[in-house]
Amino acid sequence: MVNMARPFLGEAEEQAVLEVLRSGILAQGPKVAEFERAFAEYIGVKHAVATSSGTTALHLALLAAGVGEGDEVITTPFTFIATANAILYVGAKPVFADIDALTYNINPAMVEMAITERTRAILPVHLYGLPANMVEINRIARKNDLLVIEDACQAHGAMIDGKKVGSFGDAGCFSFYPTKNMTTGEGGMITTNRDDVAEAARILRNHGMRQRYWHETFGYNFRMTDIAAAIGLVQLGRLDEFNRARQANAAFLTARLERVRGIRPPYVPVGYRHVFHQYTVWLNEGVDRDALRERLHEAGFGSEVYYPVPVHQQSYFAESWGVRLPVAEEASRRVLSLPIHPSVEEGDLERMAKVLAS
Repeated sequence: MVNMARPFLGEAEEQAVLEVLRSGILAQGPKVAEFERAFAEYIGVKHAVATSSGTTALHLALLAAGVGEGDEVITTPFTFIATANAILYVGAKPVFADIDALTYNINPAMVEMAITERTRAILPVHLYGLPANMVEINRIARKNDLLVIEDACQAHGAMIDGKKVGSFGDAGCFSFYPTKNMTTGEGGMITTNRDDVAEAARILRNHGMRQRYWHETFGYNFRMTDIAAAIGLVQLGRLDEFNRARQANAAFLTARLERVRGIRPPYVPVGYRHVFHQYTVWLNEGVDRDALRERLHEAGFGSEVYYPVPVHQQSYFAESWGVRLPVAEEASRRVLSLPIHPSVEEGDLERMAKVLAS
């Protein structure tokens, strides 16, 4: 079975973990600091702050930037639930703006229409590994004096005109869950060029402490372990290789699907570097998604729908139940993600394309 995702962990990661175990320093320590420095350099920012997950990275980034009770944060309804949950965690209100039908990312025109006097921040998601339109989003933010917190949890190494995501806003947030383009097992990272945001995040992730047992503020235990950081350092060194394999597989599959009726391959704007955390196609009217998934499964291929229910239609977002976001709602009925991770071989892609064309 060619599964949707597979973590790539080898002898180098095993050796890195053994070294940490033998050192006796298992919690947040020198490996975390080393990983933070390396990740900040890779993204091209001054600071990187490691956390226990992508969700806690989003939570801390919002808090550290000053988002809180009574604020509104504009975000996409077409994302994993953690994006919106993090807004709720800090006492703010998610306000959903519809997406662009080609990129699946938040539509800047819809963002501008959603701004009110209570809006404090914009939280775009670089969905599936494709950057959101950060030029327009930043223009809107500057015009309206708003913060920008990037959810880059699916977009490690993605770029616009050579500039990596995670370096456009006041802060960027990454996840290192096992299905991501690189992993630490579980973990996250906040990236920022703002000294105040980095300092606040470091204090908040460690029970509000700067100095041991002196608690300056209410805080959390959102630390990363040195075990996770050791894995992350090895994975970071392999990230560009992983991404090139994903891009090559995506290009191969797109070339096979461009003339298949009823299926639209992923769209990549000029100047954008898509890192294909997911390879997601749009199925036109008349294509039975469930039947297609069953044919793929019978042929030995996994597939997945990211996401079958937009966030604004989830059970506990009752305030948004009456809101119509037609593009996101249609996308939830039309999208299908296919495996193109580095272990998927050319023969697998050829066979998968034939199933999709049948």
